[in-house]
Amino acid sequence: MSVEALLFVLRVLTSAALLAFVGALFVIVWRDYRVAADAAEDRRRQRGRLVVIRSKDGVAEVGTAFPLLPLTSVGRAPTNTIVLDDTFCSQEHALLTRRGGQWWLEDRNSSNGTLLNGEPVREPTVISSGDVIGIGQIQLKLELE
Repeated sequence: MSVEALLFVLRVLTSAALLAFVGALFVIVWRDYRVAADAAEDRRRQRGRLVVIRSKDGVAEVGTAFPLLPLTSVGRAPTNTIVLDDTFCSQEHALLTRRGGQWWLEDRNSSNGTLLNGEPVREPTVISSGDVIGIGQIQLKLELE
């Protein structure tokens, strides 16, 4: 085999190896993108709802339902997932999170506290469907899907 033929074969093999590398890199990046996109979609997916079952002084309309996301903040501040227009509710009042297949309720050092089935929440607590959460003058029933 001549030197020119050997160089041609080496060039073809090098080109094929380069194309295989670029293809493998594309597949890896595409899979990573899909995982990140699926995770982002999962964070936006509604997992249940909080329904107003009692409200004093017309602060919120009874029957109003708020979507429950895997990370749901509740308070008066407009940055919360659920905004409650109640003067007895703190700016950042409570946090509901889904961790390890369970839902957790946490009081965020609110002025008037957070109640779970009539009892004060002092530390992150596991909650389940049907529980009643008291925030300010509003009581919300947890309905999970």
